[in-house]
Amino acid sequence: MSQVTWWRGGVIYQVYPRSLMDSNGDGVGDLQGIIAKLDYIASLNVDAIWISPFFKSPMKDFGYDISDYLEIDPLFGTMADFEQLIDQAHQRNIKVVIDQVLSHTSDQHTWFEQSRQSRDNDKADWYVWADPKDDGSAPNNWLAIFGGCAWEWEPRRQQYYLHNFLKSQPDLNFHSPQVRQAVLNNVEFWLKKGVDGFRLDAITFCYHDELLRDNPAKPKDQRQGRGFSEDNPYAYQYHYYNNTRPQTVGFIEELRALINRYPGAVTLGEVSSEDSLTTMAEYTQGDDRLHMAYSFELLTDDFSAAYIRQTVEELEASIGDGWPCWAIGNHDVQRVATRWGKQQANPTMVKMLNAMLFSLRGSVCSYQGEELGLTEAPIEFNQLQDPFGITFWPMFKGRDGCRTPMPWVKSADNAGFSDAQPWLPISAQHINSAVDVQEADSDSILNSYRHFLAWRKQQNVLIDGDIQFVDAHPNVLAFVRTLGTQRMLVLFNLSIQQSHFELADIKVNSVLDGHGLATGHQDQQQANTIVLPSFSSFYAFIN
Repeated sequence: MSQVTWWRGGVIYQVYPRSLMDSNGDGVGDLQGIIAKLDYIASLNVDAIWISPFFKSPMKDFGYDISDYLEIDPLFGTMADFEQLIDQAHQRNIKVVIDQVLSHTSDQHTWFEQSRQSRDNDKADWYVWADPKDDGSAPNNWLAIFGGCAWEWEPRRQQYYLHNFLKSQPDLNFHSPQVRQAVLNNVEFWLKKGVDGFRLDAITFCYHDELLRDNPAKPKDQRQGRGFSEDNPYAYQYHYYNNTRPQTVGFIEELRALINRYPGAVTLGEVSSEDSLTTMAEYTQGDDRLHMAYSFELLTDDFSAAYIRQTVEELEASIGDGWPCWAIGNHDVQRVATRWGKQQANPTMVKMLNAMLFSLRGSVCSYQGEELGLTEAPIEFNQLQDPFGITFWPMFKGRDGCRTPMPWVKSADNAGFSDAQPWLPISAQHINSAVDVQEADSDSILNSYRHFLAWRKQQNVLIDGDIQFVDAHPNVLAFVRTLGTQRMLVLFNLSIQQSHFELADIKVNSVLDGHGLATGHQDQQQANTIVLPSFSSFYAFIN
């Protein structure tokens, strides 16, 4: 991969800084903690890290409520620490992608503190303000993802302001040219610091309908949870007017024009919309929009070959020259070993899940702990930190179960994460999966992850090839990756039961080993049948 196109097929390791490593004994991970673990991250054979927000914040939503885009929150360290992190990562050939939360700020941001004072100050129109209805109620029926009405009353202005998330996260008014320019200035600040790209949080929420039209109701049979549970009232509406507005594409093009002045820097959009796959395609086509985008479509409970195939094929049919990024876990959803593993999760399955993700066409985001096969940590109500979980308990327990600290050393206090009481409890289930335990086991999930990614780097067809799915048994995900004249057949048995794949008119030239996975084999009696043991994989070059 060239320095400019490193992201195409690249593997991006998501660091949730609160939970990676605590360097100063306050129970919360920090920038120096990330620096201390860069050798470990480099050993995974990933291409980049994406660091969740570390900017100044009151931490109502754990950093996704930013009060100063240009300052490091003291909880995480200093600007000197960040500059050191960039330098140390680059010395290890690790790119650094940082979160940018552009659609909203904290209510403690100076912009909002000024905007809320009156209707005629310099920042008066920097946020989304609206008069009440004649009866004093909210301007329309828009709902917030984190629960309840998306409008909050401000007595100083005698108006409501919009918040698509917490009421302490007011939405910026992207219809204002001054807002867009201020946002771009903030982005350029970090480009000048040497970052290699941006993960764009909630990018579909930047614009709102200026007419403030009501969102239409959604029939019960069409309610789907994508980053929220289906019993959340947010699922009861089509979010046509407070999400994915047509003007967003224009802002994305403004952003890309800025990014293009810094060769090698990339944009990764988080897409959440009524039709996320169509939006992913729209936002990444051409060379003047996002470099890549990911959605919640593989962050669901549905784990079947048919669903994965349908999701990828639907995107492939519309994305054209756009580029996808896939993830099966992150800081917003239940850990994949629990979500997809259910009661069947075992090391062989987790190794296969990681390999499957790394074998799809596109780039990849892999969440910290997935290389250890961490399961969802049980969190009691009195231990919850996540406001989302506190609001919707007990039907939805929030996101804390996937955010617990990394276990580094089995025998150390707090598993080597911190000398102090961690901000979230370290799960007893995770202790035996600690890094030092898995380092010593050549057959561990961790060593499988490293081994597979080292092998993948030698397979250009997996990094940049096309993808075409093949009909197979319902338990088997089957596709062919093609690059030039090279064709690779890839099979995954997603079941605990042994399965078979009929080659039909496919001729195997050479079966690939070296990937370190449980592997299928050609039946000795019937050479046109591949036998796939429980949670096994099969890679072969074919005619």
